[in-house]
Amino acid sequence: MNTGMDWENAVAGKSVMITGASRGIGAATARLFAQRGAKLGLAGRPSQALADLAEDIGATVIPCDVADFAQVQAAVDSMTKTHGGLDVLINNAGLIAPIALIGAANPLDWGRQIDVNLKGVFHGMRAALPVMQRAGSGTIITIGSGAAYNALEGWSGYCASKAGAIMMTKAAHLEAGRRVRVLSLSPGTVATDMQAAIRDSGVNPVSQLDWSTHVPAAWPARAMLWMCSAASDEYRGAEVSLRDPAIRQVLGLAE
Repeated sequence: MNTGMDWENAVAGKSVMITGASRGIGAATARLFAQRGAKLGLAGRPSQALADLAEDIGATVIPCDVADFAQVQAAVDSMTKTHGGLDVLINNAGLIAPIALIGAANPLDWGRQIDVNLKGVFHGMRAALPVMQRAGSGTIITIGSGAAYNALEGWSGYCASKAGAIMMTKAAHLEAGRRVRVLSLSPGTVATDMQAAIRDSGVNPVSQLDWSTHVPAAWPARAMLWMCSAASDEYRGAEVSLRDPAIRQVLGLAE
């Protein structure tokens, strides 16, 4: 594993689009990447939080619902028009709701979760890959989850969508991995609004975790900076886990 620090400037001058950047991991990643000199587009449904973040870090807001492919394609087109290409796509947008047992889940809400968490990943890849393949390079990172591997009560849609997303990563790597770097990040439990919603639900063991066990959003942001560099190439087509002590050591993160 490459333990050098040359990856700290991996996104300097690069065109980077982040979905779901208004808060949590997406916002932390946007702030870090802006500090590191990225040319940022924040793609998401319009909100004051997104507008405030973009103004604060000098990024561009691109109105976009990732569940609608036409809007994702328009977002990628906007990035290429503004910055001459797209170097990095962070597929971060995701929903934890509905937290509900299968026998009681609202089918429309459950379907929306799949539309965002799984179809949204496909839409991002479908729009970005042709641009990156023409350029001969690029990086696509998707936010994964341990829920992709272990079923949890009340999380049928979340677990299913995250399992699908890691298969999307593997499939995209198989098809385009010679030119485009495609990776997934499993961040573990992170101290965000999503984690607060999980806690408040009281459903399954994850909701019972002490808040002090959750890592700050700055940790997965730092992981993704590293993942944008060749230092992480051994994980192409696979998933980086922030639970892995070796990964934390590479990133310079405290235990």
